[in-house]
Amino acid sequence: MAGGGPLRVGVIGVGYLGRLHAQKFASFPDIAFAGVCDADPARGEAVAQECGTAYVADPLRLIREVDAVSIAVPTTAHYRVAMDAMRAGVHVLLEKPITASVREARRLVREAERRKLVFQIGHVERFNPAVRKAASLLAEPRFIECHRLGPFGGRGTDVAVVLDLMIHDLDLVLDLIREPVTEVRASGVGVVSGHVDIASARVEFASGAVANLTASR
Repeated sequence: MAGGGPLRVGVIGVGYLGRLHAQKFASFPDIAFAGVCDADPARGEAVAQECGTAYVADPLRLIREVDAVSIAVPTTAHYRVAMDAMRAGVHVLLEKPITASVREARRLVREAERRKLVFQIGHVERFNPAVRKAASLLAEPRFIECHRLGPFGGRGTDVAVVLDLMIHDLDLVLDLIREPVTEVRASGVGVVSGHVDIASARVEFASGAVANLTASR
């Protein structure tokens, strides 16, 4: 995009999800895929070779070379890396959850607004064809039941399962029931990590609509 050329993009963090981001960017003919960055040089080099781009060891250097960046680092590093990108005037696609705290999330939103940058969170379930079809058939949802259960895979354990997995369903519920939340009741317990690994929540809305959500890993 600089000088009227194609949009220059990069990916910071090429673990499981970041590698998928890199593969998608590599398939787009109308962008300039500037490179990938990862704390693990071997993994970064491997993904760069797979996707036909460069491996850049320093995230700040990659940020200086792009117009937009996709960030898929551990959640606890989201705020720092995204803020570095925004301060450099770079548009940001940030993997979910936005950050590990509400305060950090609000700071990123304000920074993006102040600099007039595109800032999007990777809530991919919104674009799930089954979800979009269901949404088109639900004029006024009154009761939603969500169960996101799976075996422990070792990923995302730097935050609780609510931010790791349930965040998908919370996002969908808030997208489907666009009303004020009046009450939340929740409980959770840690099993295999230092955070909550199994959680259940009941969310009630002003209209009387209710959503029950369960997530485990």
